[in-house]
Amino acid sequence: MNNYFITGISTEVGKTIASAILVEALEADYFKPIQAGDLDNSDTHKVKRLISNSKSVFHPNSYALKTPMSPHGAAEIDDITIDIKKIKRPKTKNNLVIEGAGGLMVPLNNSETILDLIQPKDKVIVVSRHYLGSINHTLLTINTLKEKGLDVALIYSGNENKSTESIIEKMTGVKVIGRINDEPYFDRNVIKEYAEKFKESLTSP
Repeated sequence: MNNYFITGISTEVGKTIASAILVEALEADYFKPIQAGDLDNSDTHKVKRLISNSKSVFHPNSYALKTPMSPHGAAEIDDITIDIKKIKRPKTKNNLVIEGAGGLMVPLNNSETILDLIQPKDKVIVVSRHYLGSINHTLLTINTLKEKGLDVALIYSGNENKSTESIIEKMTGVKVIGRINDEPYFDRNVIKEYAEKFKESLTSP
């Protein structure tokens, strides 16, 4: 069984939809270590609504913070300090999809970031969305992960940009799992279609 850590090149790039697709494709469990804001309609709620299989288990957040902002700031407002020793991965005999918050360098406290939650054996999936500056953000993210010796793959979110994608792939050599288009909506059927499409790529070396 594998752990898949989903990170993005920034916030709002499509990590939660990508997480739902992976959970469905692998019939995996899901874990969002830190949720900041939107506690009544959290990312865990969203992924759960999009899943058709009955095998996946949705594990509680280690930290559920009230304010929608960077975890360190949200924790400060809640008068707590995030201690990554208290972020314990759920014990499961299933594949596990772990969704980060924002990008790799999002601070958790005064010294640690989302990057510190990634473990050496994790398969890291980077979600990249095209915008002005996204090449830089994508290359920085992938190169940081590769410097740590991590297994990295890429999912594109949104419309195709051949020039951007070509240079990212030439400069990084990472495996591309696929693209999540800007769909009119995402429901269980749409997620299931993408899960079927991505399954082979996810499970092949």
